[in-house]
Amino acid sequence: MDSIPMLVFCFISFLIVRTATPTDTINTAQFIRDGDTIVSAGGTYELGFFSPGKSKSRYLGIWYGKISVQTAVWVANRETPLNDSSGVVRLTNQGLLVLLNRSGSIIWSSNTSTPARNPVAQLLDSGNLVVKEEGDNNMENSLWQSFDYPGNTLIPGMKVGRNIKTGMDWYVTSWKSPDDPSRGNITGILVPEGYPELLLLEDSKPKHRAGPWNGLQFSGMPQVKPNPVYIFEFVYNDKEIYYTEQLHNSSRHWRVVLPQSGDIQHILWIEQTQSWLLYETANTDNCETYALCGANGICSINNSPVCNCLKGFEPKVPRDWDKTDWSSGCVRKTALNCSRDGFRKLRGVKMPETRKSWFNRSMDLEECKNTCLKNCSCTAYTNLDIRDGGSGCLLWFNDLIDMRTFVQNEQDIFIRMDASELAPPTPTLFGVFAFHHRRSPFITGVCTPLIRCLYNSSLSILACIGKVFTCCLHQEHKRLPVACATNNFSVSNKLGEGGFGPVYKGTLTDGREIAVKRLSKNSRQGLDEFKNEVKHIVKLQHRNLVRLLGCCIERDEKMLVYELLPNKSLDFYIFDETRSLLLDWPKRYNIINGIARGLLYLHQDSRLRIIHRDLKTSNVLLDYEMNPKISDFGLARSFGENETEANTNKVAGTYGYISPEYANYGLYSLKSDVFSFGVLVLEIVSGYKNRGFHHPDHHLNLIGHAWILFKQGRPLELAAGSKVETPYLSEVLRSIHVGLLCVQENPEDRPNMSYVVLMLGNEDELPHPKQPGFFTERDLVEASYSSRQSKPPSANVCSVSVLEAR
Repeated sequence: MDSIPMLVFCFISFLIVRTATPTDTINTAQFIRDGDTIVSAGGTYELGFFSPGKSKSRYLGIWYGKISVQTAVWVANRETPLNDSSGVVRLTNQGLLVLLNRSGSIIWSSNTSTPARNPVAQLLDSGNLVVKEEGDNNMENSLWQSFDYPGNTLIPGMKVGRNIKTGMDWYVTSWKSPDDPSRGNITGILVPEGYPELLLLEDSKPKHRAGPWNGLQFSGMPQVKPNPVYIFEFVYNDKEIYYTEQLHNSSRHWRVVLPQSGDIQHILWIEQTQSWLLYETANTDNCETYALCGANGICSINNSPVCNCLKGFEPKVPRDWDKTDWSSGCVRKTALNCSRDGFRKLRGVKMPETRKSWFNRSMDLEECKNTCLKNCSCTAYTNLDIRDGGSGCLLWFNDLIDMRTFVQNEQDIFIRMDASELAPPTPTLFGVFAFHHRRSPFITGVCTPLIRCLYNSSLSILACIGKVFTCCLHQEHKRLPVACATNNFSVSNKLGEGGFGPVYKGTLTDGREIAVKRLSKNSRQGLDEFKNEVKHIVKLQHRNLVRLLGCCIERDEKMLVYELLPNKSLDFYIFDETRSLLLDWPKRYNIINGIARGLLYLHQDSRLRIIHRDLKTSNVLLDYEMNPKISDFGLARSFGENETEANTNKVAGTYGYISPEYANYGLYSLKSDVFSFGVLVLEIVSGYKNRGFHHPDHHLNLIGHAWILFKQGRPLELAAGSKVETPYLSEVLRSIHVGLLCVQENPEDRPNMSYVVLMLGNEDELPHPKQPGFFTERDLVEASYSSRQSKPPSANVCSVSVLEAR
């Protein structure tokens, strides 16, 4: 390497005589100063100096060259920022890229180890900055490349994994903040021990595990599945192990970001809106917490509590489990005998941690089983690859760590058990049934048609529902097991009551607590709404949606059985002067974000595109940790892939939350839910109801009041009653701003929920909201009145005959 004095001399010389820089390449006679950039051949990426967020420090980085929002994808000197604009980048004769400060000192350099003859540095259209010999276009011969040193972002072609021959690891690390690209405490790596799998670390401790690759996907990341945007691949050969993604359409802009929260984000640039779209998010619920349930425990996000022991196991320290501390895990009820052991088959789960596993690619499943049986230390086995009927063998030799239920995962795992633990249970018949995967341990008794349905892969669950409805309607039962669970619907077990009827707390025979919605004979929710709720919610699985466990129809009785949400509904807190004190701003912001993620799942990520149509505070339930779960899907409607809106002659919803186009014309779409969400946000921030809001200075509702304060530059006054602490004021302002964007009068102006989630999660500048809809009480009264009057039909508008007030 050049000596420092020579480097300073060269630096000064280049300031005097500067050679013209080619578009995408520099050589040893050229350099880049702050304010200059080089651009890849197609203009896709640009390299130069920038300041992230609100920072005034200068960094050498790569960003997108063709989009309006400067978005960095790689930073060179992330740990050593420049304090001024004096930075200069040059390429040495040895092939080293160096970044010099005002005094000529090197503050960052590439670490090329191979000597160069005639090096050049080139920014490729893939976003990769490479140092290579001039004229050599074989990237495998490059002397150095930025793709080997990711920051917090992966772009198509980047890898997370290991080069087996060189020992180089490719990994990502979060930024400390949007203003500071230095290394945060979240790292994404590939663990090469045992059978390799991806792991997320927080302060060097496991935070989230992707699960082993099964030939189609990672068993713990079902959201990473074939889709129209990107192709994903896991490569494991004698040279390297890595995971990578590529776009179907290379002209699009796509990035995978590891934020400081640890919630991995897949983000797509939308040209039409000139904005980033949050396409999907990993690590979406508490069951993603590494080893939450300890050894031999299994996490089920829809159960309460979420942790249980695997069948045949029991808590190691029961008193800890009683306190919801599951870290001690579970132990076998019956010790293994080795000579008389068998296997219990389990499906629909995330495979256990594989760091202490063994695998063989050529074995079939029977050979795998026999290999496990011959080794008394082997605790479980499965196929390595589930494609084409299955192949390969994966064995575990220790406790089974970090398992959770995943209905979407069709991989079987066979868990070693003593023969005495494998006797099949005898089922009984009654009219209650549960909706889980086909061999769910929760199905303790069902109607006979349901048994046939669940074990017949040619029938969908919805087809089964119709059969079971008929079965349950005609069976004779002296007393429903649901009645047993609720102490015969005792008043002391009653949780509350709505227009649909009462809700009771119940306890199943296995100790699990449930909530039973018993539809009264005078309920506004009839059989159609009842079936509609079952049809929609049975297919949904998300931490921010309430989980339907079962249902029952017996003569005039119609009941829905849910997971118990002990902290009741959101309106129980935010509109009560005393109980609202239990919701500080971090809890409120968590609730806002949770509702947003739940809606995003309904609108975009679920198997059905679902419009809720009755989103309101009373339909947001709170779990033990005050996390929100959207409930009541009686009015929900599903859309096909190409549908964007529909109309109805019966507008059903709740005053104060219904969007203008729905109330006035019966038109509903995803943007109808967005409007309701905006109202919810303003109510959560302020602690006031939208409908019935009163202010001495005007006759507007809460939406109108928020709009006036925003226009006058006084939006924080909306949260005056919430006593928000100073560190959270920016989140309050952002929430109010997003809420007003959601309640804009024109549905086309409202953001979709993916953009809402993105806006809530970063500090980018937000668009200015336009006039909201329904910002006076009179708006609602007129809509209610007009919806009952006949309207002339048109090609795009239906007449609205009924508006159900709630």
